Amino acid sequence: MINPIWLNTFCTLVEVNHFTQTAERLYMTQSGVSQHIKKLEQQVGCALLERHGKTFSLTIHGQNLYQKGRLLLKEWQFLEQQLKDDSSTSGLIKIQSPGSCGLQFYQQLLALQTKHRSLSIDYRFAPNISVEQAIANHQADIGFMTQEPSLGEVSNYKIGTERLLLVTARNINNPTWQTLCDAGFIAHPDGQHHAQLLFSANYPEFEHIDQIKQTGFSNQISLILEPVCLGLGFTVLPATAVSTFNKPELINVHQLANSVNENIYVCYHRNRPLLKRMNTVIELIKTSLDP
Repeated sequence: MINPIWLNTFCTLVEVNHFTQTAERLYMTQSGVSQHIKKLEQQVGCALLERHGKTFSLTIHGQNLYQKGRLLLKEWQFLEQQLKDDSSTSGLIKIQSPGSCGLQFYQQLLALQTKHRSLSIDYRFAPNISVEQAIANHQADIGFMTQEPSLGEVSNYKIGTERLLLVTARNINNPTWQTLCDAGFIAHPDGQHHAQLLFSANYPEFEHIDQIKQTGFSNQISLILEPVCLGLGFTVLPATAVSTFNKPELINVHQLANSVNENIYVCYHRNRPLLKRMNTVIELIKTSLDP
């Protein structure tokens, strides 16, 4: 079994890229750092560093050990944290989701935090692909996604659904396929996914969103409908995002023949056990969603 102390020294050295600064960070001597690296190389039976005077580079084995070793160290830290501090209503929890989910979830989590002041909520809005990467890289404890994740490191299950809506400027009453092509698409980070779900169920002409010209883009959930209400294009958004727009009189929300709901998944790292506070958050969010 790899010595975790030597592994931590090695990973720290790779990240700091300097023997003296690594020694300072770990409260060691420079010779102590060198000894840890030498012992680790002897234990794994291969060279991890190629030394070039006072600098170094990683061998192929060193690169592989660092990539896997830093994740292993994080998992050990998580396990230690769980054993020491596993309260259902206290501690830090890092959450990420697309903005459409966050508009609804964040207010509920603030109410939870107000009730339990020792609970710290770190909530960040990000597109689905970024949420998945954050979970895989241990940068978030929980992710809520509107697409099922594909990375092997990410476990998930469905916790609810939300309706997708076509939104145009107020003057458009009959959103035919040609009308949409003429109007243009106001894109957003999950816009292609939303359009694919809604249009494939309602427009036989639809194959891909690239069939329609893009006339704008915004990655801020609260601003996506601003160009729509000015007649610069249409978009597709979850119902929560539409309901929070502060100028509803300037848009038209269309009820298409075939209603479409997108699934919402809760995601977490498959090698990390769920802490009690993580389950507290998940159960709270589940109560607000359609089954």
